Amino acid sequence: MQNKSIAIIGAGPSGLIAAERLSAAGHAVTVYDRMPSPARKFLLAGRGGLNLTHSEPLDQFLTRYRGAQAWLEPAIRAFPPQALRDWADGLGADSFIGTSGRVFPKAMKASPLLRAWLRRLEGQGVTFAPGRLWTGWSADGALAFQTRDGGVETIRPGATLLALGGASWPRLGSDGGWAPRLVERGVTVAPLLPANGGFTVAWSATMRERFSGAPLKRIVIRFGERQATGEAMIDADGIEGGAVYALSGLLREAILRQGRAAVTLDLRPDMETARLVERLAKRRKGETLSNHLRKAAGLSPAAIALLREASPRLPEDAAALAALIKTAPLTLTGLAPITRAISSAGGIEAGAVTPDFMLKALPGVFVAGEMLDWEAPTGGYLLQACFATGIAAAAGLEAWLARG
Repeated sequence: MQNKSIAIIGAGPSGLIAAERLSAAGHAVTVYDRMPSPARKFLLAGRGGLNLTHSEPLDQFLTRYRGAQAWLEPAIRAFPPQALRDWADGLGADSFIGTSGRVFPKAMKASPLLRAWLRRLEGQGVTFAPGRLWTGWSADGALAFQTRDGGVETIRPGATLLALGGASWPRLGSDGGWAPRLVERGVTVAPLLPANGGFTVAWSATMRERFSGAPLKRIVIRFGERQATGEAMIDADGIEGGAVYALSGLLREAILRQGRAAVTLDLRPDMETARLVERLAKRRKGETLSNHLRKAAGLSPAAIALLREASPRLPEDAAALAALIKTAPLTLTGLAPITRAISSAGGIEAGAVTPDFMLKALPGVFVAGEMLDWEAPTGGYLLQACFATGIAAAAGLEAWLARG
């Protein structure tokens, strides 16, 4: 084609890695984004330790995408976790595998990696156009943007790649506003829902007022035949945290189907039931039950309060008390807001996209990242799929341009 300029809308990992690949191939690439600077959510993700990917065997890694595995597998096999590590190390990340198998940059933060990445992109001639909200297409088919001063800009690139993210953390740029614009153009979009997010619980006033923000450490949460180990956090409206996020897809589906999800918590998974019974049976005369649970069972005040939510009159019998500690029931009543979720589920359905990530209804428009209908747990799986689909969409876009 005579016009091989490329517009990438969305300056997150998917859009930026696509920009890198396409600009390296000699294309004129401009990255548009509504925010004043790129990769806002990527930076936030790196504040507590940037989890790039995971070191587990690839066949097991791919199962983390559940129903979307077949769709995403070709892209991830073409750009697997080791390739992501090699790319990051080329930018000075010095990645390493943590004790959990997760992969991090040595600096742990996202900011050094992003600075090096942006220098590379600028060196390759990528142009950045911040402060531009994509509003769809004009009447004559041009891409339309609203600028920060309220003005309107239109462009006609040779091809377009949309990498606008999902709908979690909208203050960082991804608010899902693209969905109705694509639906109007005949693209099938599954509703955007919270993933890796918390759930509401009908706590008592005591729980809400005294234990909001309190952690539950070293727990196992069970739902049906599935379980997850880690930590959780009580908040005024419910519960969240890593152990909850690991089961969030299943829990969300149950709540949407039945209006609730009943889980159990093992508050002492590191102690066998028999040992726990033995310790709980040795209560000193006059010792309060709360103090006994703290000393004999090693429970925190928040964990004890959670037991009282399940059974206001805690059993005195050691075996019954141990059973409650190992299988404390908790009913989840709803989903926490998507604005607080780590990621989102739903998005452009697989049937609306060609194998090279072009929208069937909109030739020349490619899509990547969290806009697509997939989800994954935390642990590096989210970023891996964002990078892999960004690279796959870039390859598809370049092939489409080459065909003229």
